[in-house]
Formats: sequence, C-alpha cells, structure tokens
Amino acid sequence: MKWKELRKKWYINKYVIILACFAVWIGFLDTNAWFTSHKALDKQISEKEQTADFYMRGIAADQARIAQLKDSIGIEKFGRERYLMKKENEEVYIIEYADSVKKED
Repeated sequence: MKWKELRKKWYINKYVIILACFAVWIGFLDTNAWFTSHKALDKQISEKEQTADFYMRGIAADQARIAQLKDSIGIEKFGRERYLMKKENEEVYIIEYADSVKKED
C-alpha cells in the first residue's frame, strides 16, 4: 500500500481527524461541554420552576386577601385583628397563652 492510497482513506484525512478531536473536546472535555453540563442546567431549570411556582401561589394568596379587603366588613376585620382597633365604648382584651409569649433571657 502506497502513501497516496493510504492518504485517500477517510480515517487518515487531516480534516476528519481535526473534526473528530473538536467534537470530542466540545462534547466531553470543555467546561461548558454539552453532555456534562446538561445535569446542572436541568437542576437550575427545576429550581427556577419551583421558585416561580412558590411566587405564583403567593400572588394568588395576596389576590384573595385583596378581594377580601375590598369589602367594608373585610377591612373592619383586618383592622381589628392586625392593628387591634376597636369601636367607641368597646373594650378589647388580649389573651396570651404561656406557650405563645416570647421569653426574654
């Protein structure tokens, strides 16, 4: 087998060898390799979807709370519970249980 015949084979061609080395480098060896970075990217995507789901549930809860506050009864209930507001000639008693009070050490 002569050198010219050997050179015509596809596995000896310098372009094929360079292309194969490049494909191996990009596919496996590089820091941003296609095969190795998919796990990390899939993990990041799932984390982002979980955070988006968390915030969407929070938005839904806030919208429900806003819908309750559009009514005058809802506003009164919110003021009484949150800010301990009261009507005139009315007394409000706050009952604290021993396990609900924070102790200062």
